[in-house]
Formats: sequence, C-alpha cells, structure tokens
Amino acid sequence: MTPYLFCALLMLGAGSAAAGCRQALAIGLDVSGSVDAREFGLQTQGLARALTAPPIRAALLQTLDNPVSLAVFDWSGADHQRTILAWTEITDDAALDRAASAIATAIRIERSPATGVGAAMIYGDALLAKRPNCWRATLDLTGDGLNNSGITPRDVQLPDRRPQVTVNALVIGVDSDEGWDGGDPEIAQLIAWFRTDVIRGPDAFVEAALGFEDFAEAMERKLLRELSDLAVSALSPALPGPELTTSLHAAR
Repeated sequence: MTPYLFCALLMLGAGSAAAGCRQALAIGLDVSGSVDAREFGLQTQGLARALTAPPIRAALLQTLDNPVSLAVFDWSGADHQRTILAWTEITDDAALDRAASAIATAIRIERSPATGVGAAMIYGDALLAKRPNCWRATLDLTGDGLNNSGITPRDVQLPDRRPQVTVNALVIGVDSDEGWDGGDPEIAQLIAWFRTDVIRGPDAFVEAALGFEDFAEAMERKLLRELSDLAVSALSPALPGPELTTSLHAAR
C-alpha cells in the first residue's frame, strides 16, 4: 500500500472531511505583457503535456473514487482574469485527455499588459471556494515578473476556511550566468520574491523553469510533487511552513 493510499484510507474514516474529491487544483497562467503568444502557447501546451505525462496521469488517476478536481485560468492586470478550464473532475483517462485538449487549444486574448499577482491569488482562491468538499485546496500561479498592478500579494488575506489553501508558484526566468540582459527579473530574484511574498499554506513551495522552453518539464516536476505529497495536511494545520525548491531540475 502506497503512503498516499494509506492516507486516503485514513481520511475516509474522518467523516465529512473525506467526502468528495481528494484535491482541488486551480492553476493560474501568467499572460501579462511580458508573455507573448508563443510563450502563452508554451505554457498552455506545456501544462497539457505535463498533465498527460505518464507519472502525472498515474497520480491523477490513482484514487478514482475521490478524484482530483482541476480548473485553469489565465491572468494579467488586476482586473483581467479568465477561466480557461472550468472545474473538471479527473475521473478517467478520457476526462483527463479532454481537459488537456481544452487547455492546449486555448487562445491568448489581448488584455492589460500589467502583472497583478495579488489579484490572481484572489481570483484563484474564489475558484477554490467552489470546491469545499475537497480534502486539499491548491492554487498554482505561474509568473515571470513582479507585481505591478492592484493589491500586492503580501497584503492579500485569504479567508480562513477548511481546507486551508496552499499557494505554490512556478517562476519562469533566466539565469544571470546565461546572458541576463538586466531587463526582466532574473530567476534568483523571482524565486526570492515569490517565496517571501506569494507562496503560503501547508507544504507551499516554489518550482522554477529556466525560460518558457523549460516550462513543461518544470510543471511536470511541480505537479508530481503536489499530487504525491501526503494528504495529512487536510487533517492538521500544524505543518512546516513554505519551502523553496532546492534543485531546479531534480525530478520529484
């Protein structure tokens, strides 16, 4: 018996906390002005590729009686968010493939070029509030820049509800040792800012992609870690605080 399955069985004995899905996962993709149509496609198609990669497919379909519920949105300025994939229960291979196809074929639309990370957090949290029966609630935000529109992430106060929301991040940047031109934030700065100002909740962490071309592999690492973590955090709020991914390319 795997640790995750053991934990799931444990939670089945926990009464109402066990009803419904085992994890609500909302993913917000950065489509601010620094992200062009090609880079948006690398995110949507990379996410679809990661979701259907064999290790992620197996993790998503591990416990079908209590499936993962998935939603995807994109965001830019404080007033610009759009749901790409409404809440979808990943109950079998066909459901996963349909969800991946919807994500991969999403078209970038023009909107504010600003970067409203705090507003994206609020939007994602509102999505998660629609899945109160899930054992865990996870918000993923991708980003290649710092907040410059609307409320700052540090000032966002997420509602106190159960399950407690975990906010993770996948930052997309360049390495200063590999030709950083001093324009957009380099990856060390992005990691540090997302770690101190954005991520929060049980087992929160930052993953990193060295450019959009690395997005699919970074997302796969991130999803594997999120879907493989023990679900006991849904039972106990007293867990270790946020941590930083220690290796950019180490498989989880």
